[in-house]
Amino acid sequence: MADVDWASTADPSAAGMDADRLERLAEHFRTRYVEPGKLAGCQLVVARGGSVAYACSLGLMDRERKRPVAPDTIWRIYSMTKPLTSIALMQRYERGDFLLTDPVSRFIPEWRDLLVEVADGDGGTRLVDPERPMNVRDALMHTTGLAGAVVPSHPLDYRYAQAVHEQRSGMTLERACALLADYPLKFHPGTRWNYGLSTDVCARLVEVLSGKRFDHYLADEVLGPLGMTDTGFVVPDEAAARFAACYAYRKGGEPSLLDDPATSAYRRQRSYLSGAGGLVSTTGDYLRFCRMLVAGGELDGRRVIGRKTLELMTGNHLPGGTDLRHLATGGFGESGFDGVGFGLGFAVNLGPQATAGVGSAGEYSWGGAASTAFFVDPAEELTAVFMTQLMPSTCYPIRSQLRSLVYQAIAD
Repeated sequence: MADVDWASTADPSAAGMDADRLERLAEHFRTRYVEPGKLAGCQLVVARGGSVAYACSLGLMDRERKRPVAPDTIWRIYSMTKPLTSIALMQRYERGDFLLTDPVSRFIPEWRDLLVEVADGDGGTRLVDPERPMNVRDALMHTTGLAGAVVPSHPLDYRYAQAVHEQRSGMTLERACALLADYPLKFHPGTRWNYGLSTDVCARLVEVLSGKRFDHYLADEVLGPLGMTDTGFVVPDEAAARFAACYAYRKGGEPSLLDDPATSAYRRQRSYLSGAGGLVSTTGDYLRFCRMLVAGGELDGRRVIGRKTLELMTGNHLPGGTDLRHLATGGFGESGFDGVGFGLGFAVNLGPQATAGVGSAGEYSWGGAASTAFFVDPAEELTAVFMTQLMPSTCYPIRSQLRSLVYQAIAD
């Protein structure tokens, strides 16, 4: 089991934060969400300058079994897998295995002749050569144009989803990438941002470049060095009692049970090791990941990623320095779009005036489908991790409220 001392060692003054103002976090999420039944339970931690400033656990992790949220509760983090996958791939960049401008087809040869589907002006479509090849940076940025999306909005998304459904048994990252070769791109690489399968492509690239299965590589090079012992693709039998239930939003009523921890697919090994959304984790584990990011790539004397590489990853790479509002297609992402750029695996805050919300330019973040969230602010040496299990993540403005409540407590 991972170290859970993070939950009992909070020292607001050491973190330069106001203890009374931090209590607003528990009051807000308890009275607005847990007591009214909107969330079965939740958990959060705030750390700054190397110290845990605040931590709280509210409500139930499993409403049906009346199990309270505990420091070692295991949560489905879904798309909060993506930053871990992106770090794993950029470790291979640091070894000289690729350049960001390298065509993905160098490593996935089936994609060498991919075409782009465009409107022909008569209500139909035609296939054209891409303006440039899809490159590795596109995979890290969701600018590939590949079929498939978190929220399907294009005919190619539906066609690919149907093909995956028909071949689901034994699907792997390798097979999924081979299947994608049968579909044209939805747009020219680098011209639009579409939240889809790009990070699964990143996971496959890790396999190709390292010669290891993705879960093994992640365990050896990221999770192990960080001491993230409760993070993985499977909840083992000995940890089953710590696994939270996942719920679905119901308008006008309490959330309904969506995924029972006793029968969840996470209780058994799966062949599809999704780098986009396959992991479970604990708040303590994910805090260790975030503290490594705050510290510039190092934690407890173990360097996971270089400081300059992390700076490269957390800058805005969208063309012309624009934000997601101008480039996104499909209308969904685990962050806001106004004043939000995108780097290599992270959403990037372009400044409080641009986002119309408190924060710092250069803060980076992401979230998961079950309403989990994290952000890292290098300027303030600040991070926050929020865990709950409610789908979809668009039900409530939890993430913007979390930022407001965290930043207002800074005292120095």
